[in-house]
Parts: sequence; structure tokens; C-alpha cells
Amino acid sequence: MTQDVQFSVEANPFAAAEQVCATLGTLTDALFDEHTSRHPAASLSALRTVEHPAAEALFGLPLAPNGPVHTTLDRLGTVTTAGTARPGTGARLTDRVVAALQTRYGGGAVRGAIADRGTTSAALFQLPVTGEFADAKLRPPFAPALAALAAGQQTRQPVELPTGAGTEVRLVVPPGFHSLTSPGGPPGVSARAVPPVPDDQGRDGGAAPATVAAADELARQLAEVAEELFSATGPEPRRDFAVISATLADLIRDAGVVYAGVCALELDDRASDAALVVSLARHPLPITPLATELATVRRHAEVWTVLLPAGPAAVLVEGRTVPVPGPLAADGQRRWVVTSAVQAFVPLPDGGTVLCAQLSTARPEDWELYTEAFAELLKSIQFGWDGVPAPSAAAAVPAPVPSQAPTAAQAPASAVEEEPEEVPVHLRGTPVRVPPADFNPFAPVAEVPAAGGNDAAPGAEDGPKGTPVMVPPPDFNPFTMEGIPDVPGDAPAAPPAGAAPVADPFGTTVAAEQKADPFGTTLPAQGPAVPPPPSIPPVIPAQAPPVAAEATEQGSEQGGDAEEPAPGKGTPVMVPPPDFNPFSMEGIPELPTAEPEPADEADAAPESRPFG
Repeated sequence: MTQDVQFSVEANPFAAAEQVCATLGTLTDALFDEHTSRHPAASLSALRTVEHPAAEALFGLPLAPNGPVHTTLDRLGTVTTAGTARPGTGARLTDRVVAALQTRYGGGAVRGAIADRGTTSAALFQLPVTGEFADAKLRPPFAPALAALAAGQQTRQPVELPTGAGTEVRLVVPPGFHSLTSPGGPPGVSARAVPPVPDDQGRDGGAAPATVAAADELARQLAEVAEELFSATGPEPRRDFAVISATLADLIRDAGVVYAGVCALELDDRASDAALVVSLARHPLPITPLATELATVRRHAEVWTVLLPAGPAAVLVEGRTVPVPGPLAADGQRRWVVTSAVQAFVPLPDGGTVLCAQLSTARPEDWELYTEAFAELLKSIQFGWDGVPAPSAAAAVPAPVPSQAPTAAQAPASAVEEEPEEVPVHLRGTPVRVPPADFNPFAPVAEVPAAGGNDAAPGAEDGPKGTPVMVPPPDFNPFTMEGIPDVPGDAPAAPPAGAAPVADPFGTTVAAEQKADPFGTTLPAQGPAVPPPPSIPPVIPAQAPPVAAEATEQGSEQGGDAEEPAPGKGTPVMVPPPDFNPFSMEGIPELPTAEPEPADEADAAPESRPFG
């Protein structure tokens, strides 16, 4: 069987509380027996919290910070409170509470521990334990009491608290559960009056009076619970349960648990037990992404989104396999127990904290009984808020900032900078800079002058990259021969006006006279088609006298009805004159030739063409 990542602290912030719930389930299975005193099953459902006058006004009760963390009210249950503005001092209580209980019960070896070990810790009992997911076939059904929470109902608005009070939650735990947390909570959570420390007790270790008072209160609470559960047995079972529960005091506080309790019932002449844990954890996701994350990570669970009077919540049910360590087992052999668990996640109004309540039992036949009590617990949740969002909600995803080189003054500060708070799974990755809406990736990059002017290094990374090139001018001719001066005024020699095209005796056919290629190797022309050569010499009209041309131009200017031709489209080209000779040699002046005298066409003798 492989370990499921959902129960590791690195995977989700609720793993520590789930570990506490699994450990309490191990204690009930290993230490509860037929001699344990049990309440009737009707104690879970006999009282209706909605009928109590204080059920709808839990914030009117005198609880922490000026009172206890949880208190028991007649005909209602145990009212529990927790707040984000009361983290406590973080003082350790386990060693002090264990020593007080050992003194109370006269010492001796605790079940599964060695008497001469000197200290008693949770590691001696192989605690805490971590649950693993069970097969999907062992998953309990989504009980009707839980499915009824998905129906629409009216929600309560958070109670307005003074500024600085943070977010506070209050709920009612049904009767029948025995609390393993002290009514005053951890040191520093409640501002209750601290009794003076007796002189004979001393202040060993320099402990504060609040720490000593909290340890004494927790020791008395665990001793009272042990006497209630094992009232029909001797002192050894009471000592074992109280001391082993005391070794989990620091684990419970570090997991953010505000209430941890166990339940021992008797139903139809058979024993039944369960464990309940309520905790607070930092988590910035709203309810819809949170439910999606739970359904993705916990594929063996069934996740629903419900609507409580306090607001939306995500509820899941799943089967878990919990180990029972050998030192706690009656036969000394390690074994496994399959439990049915229901867990609810309720986001607080500050947007960065989630209330997590979970219940587990190894009695699947009593599943509906415990889910009905759990549904009543969820309905009793009430919130109070001062209107200030949680800091982690705004700082969960840091805004991207341009990278800057660290200065000498910033170097010592970065060395002692604390490690950033771990980001949840859905927010991990590399931050990227999102371009603005008008960003053009094809726009030229503006050249920014270097900070040092001309003294900047030529290979600086801030300058433009690439090899500079020289752009030629518009009139650049790459085919001109350098070193040969142009002769002004020279014109190419013009052939006779009536000369006929002469066949090429060397077979150098031009493109206009290209013959058919018998082998099909002739490439098609790249430009427009060239018309065939004329069969007769072109007739060149005589030039008009200058006077006539000027008169024509003046007439065109005087005529107002004449319209100017529309400008044509395309690229203008230079048309060569009719007497242009592309084969003339440049630079050699051409001698003038006498014009031939016109002959009478009728008397002219036929011209002899020896070559056809």
C-alpha cells in the first residue's frame, strides 16, 4: 500500500489536522474497551441547537479573547471559538503536562512505554500516525444529512467586529464528545485571569505565568476526561489515556487545531466511538477552485459543494486506513483499521483562511448517526469579521517587478531575509510579465543611450544587438564599372531608320526570337511575355515644326472643356528612342553620315538579298 500525497504536509495545509484526527482514531481503537463508560447514542441527536435561545447569537456569549476558548452550555452543547488575531505565544506544554499527570497518578510505566526511559513522549508510542486512502469500494456513501446541505437556504451575514479583531468563528459541538483541549486554549490565546503560581511549584525553566497556568488547566482537563471514560476501571487505564493524550498537546497546537475530542457511545448493546477535530488553516482559494482542487487531488473521495448558513462550503467523504502501533495494541502487534471520514472546508470572510472540520469513525454501521451530528455542527457555524482582508490573500501571488541589480546597501538585508511563505500547489511556478493591451511585438526597439555615455563598454547588454550594415542610396547602380569616367553628351549610334532585323549568324537567339526547345529544357520567362518581332519596319511619323507644336500647346491651354488624362497606375519606365542601339560601344563618338537621297519608289530597282 502506497502513501497518499493528500496526507502529507507538503501537499496541503490541512494535512497536520488530518494527522491529529487519525491519531485520535488510533487512541480510541487501542485504549477503549468493554470497560469504557459510554453515553447513549441519543445524546448526539436529542438536543436541537436551533431551539436554544443562544443558538442564533453565539457572539453574544462571553468567550475569548476575554473568556474561555470553549465552554459547555446546558441543553446546547460545547460552544467553541477560534480567531485569526489570537495565534498565542507558542509555548510548549507537553513536558509540563506529562509531569503533572505522572505526579497525579503516582508515576509508573505507561502502556507501551519503558519505565526507566526518563521521559515520556509521543515517539515512544509511535505517534502520531498518518492515514492512507482506502480502496474506493470502502468509501462510505454521501449520507442524506450531508446531501440536504446542498439545498438552497438563507445565509447569515458576518457579525461586525472592531478593527484589529480579525476573523472569528464560533460553532457548537454536539453533546457526547469529550474535549482533549483545555477550555482556555493555548497560552496567550485568551486574556483570562492567570492564578498566582505557588511558591513550592517554582518557575523552573523561566516559564511565564500564562504558560504555567495553561499547562495546569490542560492537565486537569485530561484527568477529568480520563476519569469520565474509565470511571469503572482502576487508575492504570486513566493514567495511560491521560498521559498518552498529553504527549499530543504540542502536536495539536502546531496543527492549528482549536478543538479535538473523542466520542464513546453505546448503541444497541454494542460499542461505538468517533473522533472530531476542528482547525484553522491558511488557504487563499475560493470555494469553487478549492472544491475542484480537492476532487482532483483526492480521486478516491466524493466531493460536494454545499451551502451552509455561514456560506458556501466543500464537503467530502472518503475511506481511510489508519495504523494502530504495536506499543498501544493489546497484543503488541501492529495492525490497520479502516475508518470512514467526512471533512468540511468553509472559507472565512477574510479570503485567506479556511475552517476545516472533520469526523472519523471505525464503525461504518453508525455512519448516518455521526453524519447527522456533523451536519448540525456545520449549520451552527457563525462568522465575525472586522472587514480587513487576510494579508496572505493579497500576497499569495506577488506582482512581477523589473529586475534590478542589488546595491551595496541592499546586500546585507537580503542575507537575513526570511524564507518566503510556501505557495499552494495551484499557484506554484515562475512569475511572468504580462504585456499591456497595446503591446506590438513587431514595433522597432527604441535605442536607449547607455548610462555612461561614450565610456560605456562596447559589449554592453543594454545596447542594440546585431551587426551594423550600410544602406545604399536610392540611385545606387550595382552594375556600373568603377574607374571609367562617363563621357557627357554621347548618344548611342542609331541604325538606319528602314533597316530590317538581321538574322543572328552565330545562333545566339535572344528571348524574343527563342525557338522551340526539342528537349523541353527551356525555362519559362520570368517577366511578361515578349511580343514577336514585326514583319515590316516600323513607320516613324515626321516630327511637327516647333511653331505648330507651340500653337497646339496654346490651344490646349485655352480650351477649358478639355479634361486632363487621369494619372495611370504602376511604375513609370523610360522608353528608349527609336534609334537606340543597345550594341553600340560607349565612349567612341560616332561620325555623322550623309543622309541617303530619297529615290522614286516606282523607278527603284529591287534590292538584292544574297542571303534571303
